[in-house]
Amino acid sequence: MEGMQKLVKNWSSKGREEALALFKESFSTFNHDSILSLHRSAESSLYGLFYDLFSCCINNEIDSDEVGDFCKSLLTSLDSSPILSSLITDVLSSLDAEVSCSEDKSQRKSLRSLTLSLVSVTGDDLLKERLDMDSLEGAGFISSKNSFNQKYVKTKTKIYYKQQKFNLCREENEGFSKLISELGHEPLVGVDHGQVLDSIKSLIGRFSMDPNRVLDVILQAFESHFDQRHFFIPLLRSYPCSPSTFINILGFKYHTYHLSDSDGQCPPTPPSLYSLTAVLLNEGMINIHGLTPHLRLSMEEFKELHQSIADNANAIYRKANIVTLTDKTDEEKEKEAEAAQKLKEDHKAKLSLEHNQVLGICHACLEQGDWPSARSIINQLPPNLAMASPQLVQSLCRLVEYCIEPLYRLHAPRGTTPSPLSSSFSISRCQSFKDMVPMAMEMIYALGPHLHSDPILLCKIVRLGKAFLKEMFPGSDPSRTITNEHLENEVLRWFLSIIDGVVLPSLSMLQFNCGMAEEVWSMIRLLPYETRYMLYGYWKNESYSNHPDLLIVKCDTLNKGKYIMKRLTKDNVKQSGRQLGKLNNSNPGIIFDYVLSQIQRYDNFIIPVVDSLKYLTPIAYDVLAYCIIEALGNPQKERLKLEDTNLSSWLQILASFSANIFKKYPVDLTGLLQYVTNQLKAGKSFDLLVLKEVIQKMAGIEISDEITAAQLEAMAGGELLKAEF
Repeated sequence: MEGMQKLVKNWSSKGREEALALFKESFSTFNHDSILSLHRSAESSLYGLFYDLFSCCINNEIDSDEVGDFCKSLLTSLDSSPILSSLITDVLSSLDAEVSCSEDKSQRKSLRSLTLSLVSVTGDDLLKERLDMDSLEGAGFISSKNSFNQKYVKTKTKIYYKQQKFNLCREENEGFSKLISELGHEPLVGVDHGQVLDSIKSLIGRFSMDPNRVLDVILQAFESHFDQRHFFIPLLRSYPCSPSTFINILGFKYHTYHLSDSDGQCPPTPPSLYSLTAVLLNEGMINIHGLTPHLRLSMEEFKELHQSIADNANAIYRKANIVTLTDKTDEEKEKEAEAAQKLKEDHKAKLSLEHNQVLGICHACLEQGDWPSARSIINQLPPNLAMASPQLVQSLCRLVEYCIEPLYRLHAPRGTTPSPLSSSFSISRCQSFKDMVPMAMEMIYALGPHLHSDPILLCKIVRLGKAFLKEMFPGSDPSRTITNEHLENEVLRWFLSIIDGVVLPSLSMLQFNCGMAEEVWSMIRLLPYETRYMLYGYWKNESYSNHPDLLIVKCDTLNKGKYIMKRLTKDNVKQSGRQLGKLNNSNPGIIFDYVLSQIQRYDNFIIPVVDSLKYLTPIAYDVLAYCIIEALGNPQKERLKLEDTNLSSWLQILASFSANIFKKYPVDLTGLLQYVTNQLKAGKSFDLLVLKEVIQKMAGIEISDEITAAQLEAMAGGELLKAEF
């Protein structure tokens, strides 16, 4: 400060020139790139020099006009008016703040004079921006402080707070209008998605639009114009966002259909949203594991639903096997029927695609032929629960039929010309049996017993299995067996699994379809008896307990079988036999298990039952042979009576029944003979009784332990016959 005062005192002689040199020297060390250098605290800094000079002017040590001329000369010589103008204005602003706190009016007057002398250096805009309103009014830059303040508030409100053209996110609505117009071209054929994406980016920057909301609009446009897939897929792939963004936006869309309305009902999820999700899954832009937490129902709810369906089926089966001595009243029966119907409707509602979003996406994937995505969804759910939805079963059946159609046309019966199926599925089709592995086989196996809903497709699969087994086992050697070498064939293993888990359970669900039973037998009869019996064993003892629907079918079939057997007599053999034949077309193992248990208790049942079995299909006779062997091999029953050394009555009755069956009907004896042989190898000769009865019945031999003389004479022939010998 003292140095500047000395220069001011000698201003007219040499002080002005020395001050000009000092300012230029300070400006040469000034960092033009850093705004912080404008406010150095050192006295030699440019800011300090201006501050000292202007302070001298305010204290009336130098005239304001002299200071104004000096600053003009300095700016002209340095050619840096923008930087120095800003610096000079900052110094004036600092002095304005100091003087406003002082009561010395002369300093205020000097500051106004200095400000007016520097207007040509700084300009009006900088001064109006940085000086106090009182100073601006005193210097004459504004006419009235109050009117200027009101205008300032209005302008600021209009710029920052007025929301006529902005939403709450400060996005201009005009931007979304232009975005919709950009995506709404009809049709979008030949439109470059890259140019559209550039336009969208320009709209985002111009109208301050949220990129996530823009992506939501693009997805909504794609959902509404699903036929323009060729345009939207490249556009979405090029859009700069992560897969999690797609998942979160889709999840928000699905959440809107979780909220209940005034009636307590959730709005149905539109199929177009399912289709959009399926396309993104197929294109690999999202994954189902990330989307599942946003969907209804949750995995825990699926488990509860699966357990509820299984418990309901088990309760029905247990109830059917309970013997009650008192009949229920009509009111109790009505209540039970209403409760069962309500539970059934509840299960149906939870499995409907309108409210079950997981199954809805799975259905959309199947409709588009995307089996891998559908399989990943099905694998997350409890076993067999996905196929409880009729829509999913229909879609999967169409996909399977489309996949195997070329192969079926090669092996279809002569004289049939199946029309080719037209579809937009992108899945590969089967031209040979090897092509069925693994995709087609996986789809067929996923259907399980629900394949019964499409008997035509079931028949096609059975005929394909028949054609393959004929290629695998040429000829008709009854002694052939399936060796480990055969099991190395992956197609054979798959076909055996499909017979085990799909064909036979589906046959159980088809009521009274003897034609399908004949088709299934035409395939199974090509297998060795060991394999057939293995399939029958799983079908009879395991399949029904693995599927709630099959358990209900078992209960219904068993009730009908009991009803028929209770009324079976010698007089109504024909009528009862036809009824038993219908039941045995689909569920022979269940019926024969009950029939054999009744025969072992009542020996007078043998002849009526044998006569009533004349209406069976070949596969039913084969299952009957297996059931007889299974009953003979029951380890829980004793072969000898406890009170003496005679054979048990159940074994004698079963042997007699077996002999009558094998004599009267075309039943394969191979399994029974092998069973007796194995028993003899194990040192057990009790089952020779079965062989004895079979030989006697089939050979027409009748053994009489005690015979009278009259009977012997009658059997010996007349006098003429005796004369011949």
